Amino acid sequence: MKEIRLQEIKGFRFGHAQNDDALTGCSVIICEKGAIGGVEVRGGAPGTRETDALHPENLVEEVHGIFLSGGSAFGLDVGSGMMQLLEEKSIGFDVQVTKVPIVAGAILFDLYPGDPVVRPDSKMGYEACTQAYLDKTFSQGSVGAGTGATVGKCLGYDFVMRGGIGSYALEIGELQIGAVVVVNAFGDIIDPTTNQIVAGAYDRLNGTFLKSDEQMLAQLENKPTNRFSGNTTIGSIVTNAKLTKSQANKIASIAHDGFARTIRPSHTLVDGDTLFTLTTNQIETDLNVLSMLASQVVEQAVLNAVRNATGVFQIPSYKDIQK
Repeated sequence: MKEIRLQEIKGFRFGHAQNDDALTGCSVIICEKGAIGGVEVRGGAPGTRETDALHPENLVEEVHGIFLSGGSAFGLDVGSGMMQLLEEKSIGFDVQVTKVPIVAGAILFDLYPGDPVVRPDSKMGYEACTQAYLDKTFSQGSVGAGTGATVGKCLGYDFVMRGGIGSYALEIGELQIGAVVVVNAFGDIIDPTTNQIVAGAYDRLNGTFLKSDEQMLAQLENKPTNRFSGNTTIGSIVTNAKLTKSQANKIASIAHDGFARTIRPSHTLVDGDTLFTLTTNQIETDLNVLSMLASQVVEQAVLNAVRNATGVFQIPSYKDIQK
């Protein structure tokens, strides 16, 4: 088993676009030849597109693109830009008179602390797809859909730290599997190997973590915790493993273990935690091993997201508090 770059997983293209001034952006995964897709939504406040198409009982077997976007529900417009570019390239489900790209996606809330009237739209989605065709290195941290991401929000934005987008990929023989995750969680980010907080609710004056779970319990006696639903961790597994549509959905479900191990608390009523699975469907493998690996790459992608983030607007990043 060896670590590989995300872009070494054959059959996929990855791209970002963002507005750095407004602190928002989107990221895309393109599957030109189509990929078997699955999805699992665990959070209580999701914003998604075309997830029903990925359910096993429905007609379409393959998806041609996935987007991950900021902008709250406004960011769902990114999918229209993806569809435009893919149609121009004659990529999609053949309905004889044209090809209809099957594009699914999920959004997160980043309308604060950036500019709330600037959101990812179809133009930005188109630009992210254009970038995907330039085969650039997949950047991590405060880029794409992770541009405005924050974590640790139980006490409000005066105590948050920066989230971001991360990736991680592995290769075992011919099997390749990776994850792309945008971390914008209500809770703290935990390194499961040390059980230490990496980023989360943070006292900037004293330089200490405040432990979201403890703060939530303490607030229960006095006042409700900050229930502002400006959260959500979203992402996708990408692999070449041979899977049915049902199995792709199950892998997405099991991979949420990676969220549970690294985000405390995860899957809250104010998070829209969503994971997709995409596979080029080529390599026979043991599904138990694959599900274990899916959780592992999600874990590492979560950690890479916050470790590569940069501070902004006095909101510190992991890198800032290491100094």
